[in-house]
Amino acid sequence: MQIRSIALANGADVAAGIPIRVVFVEDDADYREALAGELSDHGFAVHCFGDGQSLLAALEAPLEADVVLLDWNLPQTSGIDLVPELRQRGIDLPIVFLTGHAATLRESQALNRGAIDFIDKLRGTDVLVRRLRRAAKMTKPITPKVQDDQGLIDGKLILKASVNRAYWNGADVGLTLGEYKIVYLLVANRGQQQSYRAIYDRLRYEGFIAGAGEDGYRVNVRSTIKRIRKKFLSLDPAFKEIETYSAFGYAWHAEGVVAYPAHSI
Repeated sequence: MQIRSIALANGADVAAGIPIRVVFVEDDADYREALAGELSDHGFAVHCFGDGQSLLAALEAPLEADVVLLDWNLPQTSGIDLVPELRQRGIDLPIVFLTGHAATLRESQALNRGAIDFIDKLRGTDVLVRRLRRAAKMTKPITPKVQDDQGLIDGKLILKASVNRAYWNGADVGLTLGEYKIVYLLVANRGQQQSYRAIYDRLRYEGFIAGAGEDGYRVNVRSTIKRIRKKFLSLDPAFKEIETYSAFGYAWHAEGVVAYPAHSI
């Protein structure tokens, strides 16, 4: 199944008569049917799967989607283990976890794996609807300082905004959508320190609160930057472009960035 977003990539939404498309994976048939019906009543188009294997098996058939909604406790492949499977297959849509086990540890696991939200089933459909709409907006590409048909090039690094991919010395770095957005933010503002909050707003969405305490999101930012660095280092042991500013945030090393038309590479 070639999961891809068309509705919001074109700037459309429910108000324009085009529903937000949700891929919903839940093994409880009764709950799956009931929630899918409620979401449909709120204007969503929902495509359901009973487990992760069914979703993965359908990857060759075309299906347009804007957000993936996962239950945590799925048979065979759990929801948390399904996330890297989807990313490896190029599915970079926002992923939201819906679970009846809202432990802080699980929430941290989900966010660190690349999910953009974690919702307790007890919060109810109205809360879920608002959060799904907010998550679906993230399918629109982040393009600071350049137009949507442009990318960035910096020495060995090429960022292709049209496909949200990063290449280092010609090799795909393998960044998730959230990781790509962070690298794009740093490179587009190279030499300028970006705060933990500014980085986290790219990873999730503006104002999202996670972790313990007012600054709990800093832990998630540090772990995400660590993963990004490891991916670059696996391609180039000399990689050191991401600079750390203790107690504030990070920056890309201070040299020039060239904007280029996406069709030129």
